[in-house]
Amino acid sequence: MPDFFLPGPFAEDDFLATIVGPEAAVRRGPRTSVVGLALRTDPHGPAAALVDAAGGRVDGALFHATEFAAARLRFALTAFGGATFRRVETGAGPAEAAVVRDGEAPAAAWPASPDPEWRAHLLEAAAEAMAHFGRRPAAEMPALMHGIGFRALARARGRADRTPVLLRRDLSTAADVEELGVAYPYARYFGVEEHRLRHRRFGGGMSAPVERAVFTSGDAVTVLPFDPARRLVLMIEQFRPGPYARRDPRPWSLEAVAGRCDPGEGPEATARREAVEEAGLTLGRVRRIASYYTSPGTMAEHITAYVGEASLDGAGGIHGLATEDEDIRVIVATVAEALAVVEAGEVNNGPLLVSLLWLGANEDRLVAEWSRGPADVPDPDAGDGGAAPGRPGAG
Repeated sequence: MPDFFLPGPFAEDDFLATIVGPEAAVRRGPRTSVVGLALRTDPHGPAAALVDAAGGRVDGALFHATEFAAARLRFALTAFGGATFRRVETGAGPAEAAVVRDGEAPAAAWPASPDPEWRAHLLEAAAEAMAHFGRRPAAEMPALMHGIGFRALARARGRADRTPVLLRRDLSTAADVEELGVAYPYARYFGVEEHRLRHRRFGGGMSAPVERAVFTSGDAVTVLPFDPARRLVLMIEQFRPGPYARRDPRPWSLEAVAGRCDPGEGPEATARREAVEEAGLTLGRVRRIASYYTSPGTMAEHITAYVGEASLDGAGGIHGLATEDEDIRVIVATVAEALAVVEAGEVNNGPLLVSLLWLGANEDRLVAEWSRGPADVPDPDAGDGGAAPGRPGAG
């Protein structure tokens, strides 16, 4: 049975069970440490890798694994960034560990006390990664972890969701849905999950087994920049493959500024970042509109929508990140003009419809609230607050 040194989270029971399975495929040895190494991570994705570091020390534990469990451990450690396996000396004797060269390791030091969401995110990423064991070579996994990271963060936040239950039935106990199996037939930047399950019926009892495929993409944020002094609103336009795949002859879509939440980034921080990237704007105050599923029958995508204060005098141009092949045109209109476009039927993008209709109903109240004067820009994840609107291109 090979001896493994597992650092940090991998030495904890829930991670170990996720990686090797619930059966006792490994035998825990003593807690120990290795000197001359450091545990690194990536604040923007699921990674945890050991790297040589003079004066470094990493705590963990030794584990005696069957050959099958060892294969699963190597697969998981490779997925998280540990592509090179070698013998290391621990305080309890020699063991195998995944150690990468400094230039190949994630740059951020492992936090002394990871926050609960970050830990839950890593655990969810491990669960999806291990679903590919035996189906993909381990060497393919690091390239998939970026997309897996988005989806893992969404599941971590989904588990913590506390949306009120006022009219719908609260079917939130574990016994109300029985998972019979889940497969991941497609997993790249986006993914597809195939669930076989039974659920509690409204009339009592459980349903027959049903199979449901779900498109998974991670949680996202939209923000509608609004200039309260001029009563202007900013929309963006870009090519979208969804309408194109439907054979729509006009696959360019009017949208709100939007983007996916990065790990360690709250929804408001995402809104502020995306406003800079997609419209060249630094937002002032922001107001949450709603959080919702875009198409819950087929998609796990969950959106948090905001309206954001900004000076739109002179806003315009072409924006987007070249690294993501974005080609985004900015359109500025009065709120009345934007609502007229909604009435005409040209706005066929659900998140933009939600935000424009909300703004149409709340424009006067928002103008009055934001006319009371600017305040300091808030902490991006501390909730709504006040700030003077930024000029296009700021930041």
